[in-house]
Amino acid sequence: MAELVSFTVPTESDKTLLVWELSSGPTAEALHHSLFAVFSQFGLLFSVRVFPNAAVARPGFYAIIKFYSARDAHRAQKACDQKQLFQNSPVKVRLGTKHKAVQHQALALNSSQCQELANYYFGFNGWSKRIIKLQDLSDLEERANEDTVPPLQKQSLKFFCALEVVLPSYECRSPGAGMAEETLDDLEEGPLSFLMKRRTTQKLAIQKAVSDAFQKLLIVILEISKETLFLTLMKMYGRDTVGLRN
Repeated sequence: MAELVSFTVPTESDKTLLVWELSSGPTAEALHHSLFAVFSQFGLLFSVRVFPNAAVARPGFYAIIKFYSARDAHRAQKACDQKQLFQNSPVKVRLGTKHKAVQHQALALNSSQCQELANYYFGFNGWSKRIIKLQDLSDLEERANEDTVPPLQKQSLKFFCALEVVLPSYECRSPGAGMAEETLDDLEEGPLSFLMKRRTTQKLAIQKAVSDAFQKLLIVILEISKETLFLTLMKMYGRDTVGLRN
């Protein structure tokens, strides 16, 4: 069996857990921390959201937890349902309800989320990015020399970035491109503010290019049984040198 994990926001019901019967004692922030600590043991989490119960229900909270992997969500549900976890009373954990809904376009993960997902599956040294081109497309000089520019038209900083994400272990290269633009106000911008906005715009163009590059990749998670792993290790290292732990 194999599972595909994409660099998009997880919306599938089999990647979503509903957790309720949470105590009313702790704050929502404290519950968020406790839930993250417990459920992140089963796999990388996209989000943990805590909500107060409806007014017609008894005081307390419920939570919605999203995994990147359906397999991780299933393991977490089986292990945590009807368990006390971090409170004195057991909690209820269920997979999200399946329903026929209108198909929405997949939302791309932002740059930091892409890197977090890549670090989790490939390791911090398992991938890298290489900037091919970072070009300044700002029209500051052009507009300064044009007499026909309307006086109220604002100038802007604009950068284009082309790069590639490299996975050396898999001999894989994925190209990406991004563009960012920031409006300037001539009456308020000083030299320091201008330099900061220029740097921010450059960084945003790079981040968009990184996200674009990761959208072209799919992570394939292969499931291997302990028996298959044991037989493989025996072939590699010999029967007498291999042990298998639960």
